[in-house]
Amino acid sequence: MKTRLTGWGRTAGSLCEVETPSTEDEVERALVAPAVIARGLGRSYGDAAQVGGGLVLDNRGLDAIGPIGPDGIVTVGAGVSIEDLLALSIPQGWFVPVTPGTRQVSIGGAVAADVHGKNHHVDGSFARHVRSMRLVTPTGVHQLSPEVEPALFWATFGAMGLTGVLSEVTLQLLAIESDQVLVDTDRYDDLDEVMAAMVEGDNGYRYSVAWVDCMARGRRMGRSILTRGDHATRDDVTNAARVAPRAARLAVPVTAPPGLLNPFTITAFNELWFRAAPRHRVGEAQSIASFFHPLDGLRDWNRLYGPRGFVQYQFCVPDDGAEAVTRVIARLSQSRVPSFLAVLKRFGAADPAPLSFPQPGWTLALDLPVGPAALAPLLDELDELVVQARGRVYLAKDARLSPSTVRAMYPRLGEFAAIADTIDPQRHLTSDLARRLRLREG
Repeated sequence: MKTRLTGWGRTAGSLCEVETPSTEDEVERALVAPAVIARGLGRSYGDAAQVGGGLVLDNRGLDAIGPIGPDGIVTVGAGVSIEDLLALSIPQGWFVPVTPGTRQVSIGGAVAADVHGKNHHVDGSFARHVRSMRLVTPTGVHQLSPEVEPALFWATFGAMGLTGVLSEVTLQLLAIESDQVLVDTDRYDDLDEVMAAMVEGDNGYRYSVAWVDCMARGRRMGRSILTRGDHATRDDVTNAARVAPRAARLAVPVTAPPGLLNPFTITAFNELWFRAAPRHRVGEAQSIASFFHPLDGLRDWNRLYGPRGFVQYQFCVPDDGAEAVTRVIARLSQSRVPSFLAVLKRFGAADPAPLSFPQPGWTLALDLPVGPAALAPLLDELDELVVQARGRVYLAKDARLSPSTVRAMYPRLGEFAAIADTIDPQRHLTSDLARRLRLREG
């Protein structure tokens, strides 16, 4: 039976066959399908984890979690979610070293997207903390590490499943003493102020992220709330505990009507959010859930964007291309295309993966409801700004790039395609994303 699948943005759906293998043998047998791709919890925003008319392998059957060693090393099935791993690791004093803005991501998906978090400027992306992994391909099973088949190991990070199906991942966790984060908050009246503060002070914190108001204009353009923090020690907080975040109790019950998130409602929300933030606050203890994964408190929050869904546009540019961040926010503010969530972070050193997204500099993520007529031409314009600044768009978020643009953004695409062809010469591994961007063609 075919199932209609979409990404988290709820756009560009396709009909796919779905299977849920629970062993490597079952995965190997499935990889004879002419078109096949793995899927985790469906949190990539576009069309990366679906293949119209083909076979999707739901990795949630690969859900084993091994014991956490005294050195914080753990081996888990690729279908284990970050939430499930944290439920085991936090009470034992360990944290996932890199987490995106949601716990609802499988470990296999974290590798496929080479996810990053608020700490990339210090700890890099997910790849830096993977010790080894098992990858099932159409030509066999590979045990990979930075020392064993390093080219295929690195090619798998950021490749969105196009090198094979991960069965297990061995990961180095981060030691923590409590389930709290000590957070400093500062409010800035314009974009130049917050960017200067991040350049000057981010290296003093493990975690840093700024919320940016993309609806404000004039002297207030890019006004921001910057939150930075570090894990609290036992001595930092009263009644230190190590309790894992609980599953969300609230959910959006129905899809919101079209147009709920519009320039008027988002401008009003942004005004309230900005005014509610303190001008300067130091050392506030926040839970891991509230600091790292605030949206996980509400299940199915993507329904708030209405039946047409939304696009998340995330790009990064090098430090000498920082002006592109200002130009993107200025253009967005002028267009009045509503952006409900805009997040600005600093990136540190890149890893060797040819399709990994982060590079040293800046990254900005924008949530944009589908509907305004100006949206498509605006995003095409932003693509040009990003390419001119030698930046790139995150493939895990993309739903509308063109093949020519992605080649300008990812100059090592040919190198990746050649590696993928060595383990999948008949190109069974594909997806709607790969087809649209011709990623396997190099």
